[in-house]
Amino acid sequence: MTVLSRTLFYNRSMSYAQAVESLYARGHELAHAAAGAADIPHRKFNLAQMRSLMAALGQPETRFPSVLVAGTNGKGSTSAMLASILRVAGYRAGLYTSPHLSRINERVQINGTTISDNDFARLYFRVDETGAQLVRQGSLPQHPSFFETMTAVAFLYFAEHGIDLAVLEVGMGGRLDATNIVEPLVSVITDISLDHTEWLGTTIDAIAREKAGILRKNGVLVILPQHPDANRAIGEVAVALGVKATSAVPYMPPGPTAGEDPVGPYSVTIAGESVELLPGLVGTHQHRNAALAVAAACELCNNNSYNIRASHIAEGIRSARWPGRLELFSKTDAHPAVLLDVAHNPAGAWTLRSALSNWAAVARTPRTLLFGCLRDKAFEEMAQILFPVFDRVILTTVHSPRTAALQSLETVARSLGVEPESVTSSSAGMELAQRQTPPDGLIVCAGSVYLIGALRESLLTQRGKG
Repeated sequence: MTVLSRTLFYNRSMSYAQAVESLYARGHELAHAAAGAADIPHRKFNLAQMRSLMAALGQPETRFPSVLVAGTNGKGSTSAMLASILRVAGYRAGLYTSPHLSRINERVQINGTTISDNDFARLYFRVDETGAQLVRQGSLPQHPSFFETMTAVAFLYFAEHGIDLAVLEVGMGGRLDATNIVEPLVSVITDISLDHTEWLGTTIDAIAREKAGILRKNGVLVILPQHPDANRAIGEVAVALGVKATSAVPYMPPGPTAGEDPVGPYSVTIAGESVELLPGLVGTHQHRNAALAVAAACELCNNNSYNIRASHIAEGIRSARWPGRLELFSKTDAHPAVLLDVAHNPAGAWTLRSALSNWAAVARTPRTLLFGCLRDKAFEEMAQILFPVFDRVILTTVHSPRTAALQSLETVARSLGVEPESVTSSSAGMELAQRQTPPDGLIVCAGSVYLIGALRESLLTQRGKG
């Protein structure tokens, strides 16, 4: 590289806005599925391409240990809780997740602090230029994808900062996901349901086998019993690889008895010590995610020499934060309460509906649903689950080229006997919901991570927290 080109490269690398614009201009690797055009090709996922990119970048993924977390729902929450445990125990914990709510930096964190704009830009342009050079040399058939680039940025950042362990949320599937080039100390698989069927298969069995691609020969798996087809598929892969399977069942709360608060604290035994767990993340479904995080932490302690005590685990579970998941903005003098949840598939919709039924504070509250989603999601099934339990439904678009059309959502709503109101932006939807919902009511926003991210930003500003 000449002096001039090095200077230009340095100047470019300092522009965060340019980095973000360049990354998004590349397009998302899943966008073709929403376009509905036969002439838009499937992107071919291939770990050999990711390994070539990482080799050219000095193999940063080999300079820190890691845990891989795959699944359909709950993998982000599980990852956040495990990273929180590690932080409380005194370790420098990297956390890589996707997608983000508001800013792309959220995807890359160390001990709860996101990557800075300057570091993001600097590393992005390094990855971008390396990928372009490999394409010119013929070492790569195509430029690294959006997710491959983001994963490379995270790995470089973690390696530079000498973290003690990275908790890596698998983006989609597992077998061919860009994160799957690491050799994990522990592999965690959360609950599996139908999602991304155009990529992963149309059955629970097929999707579970893709998720099980994060397992390693003689490795460690942390899991909970779930759908029978998923149990069978993951079990067959694990047995074939000689994997040690660790159940997180001992860290689940006992079944609630009559009159018992289903979201209250509960006792578990960790390394012979009884401790009380109270997840900081709301919803009884978080008990499963917390149990997986606890079991993974115990595996790191017992078999990988991490000094994680029961008290660290309890505090890490309590202090974990993961915005946009049953996140409640309390009512104000001017506005009713708002509940944000990123439910974006049928399993997530059922979780949200269950939470609304069991949450005494909102169970009988007048409720408005503000809903928008991507057109490649199972929005008809989500509507069947959610729409009937609300007093009013407001439909909106999502700020994404993959947004579901309002006309399609309206057709589904009317087929369920629901007469919705429609607006063309999430901000207009929130304004309408706030006007129509009684002061003692609740506005629930769901359907897409993109929708929740936009609404959360405006709510923080409205409540003076932005």
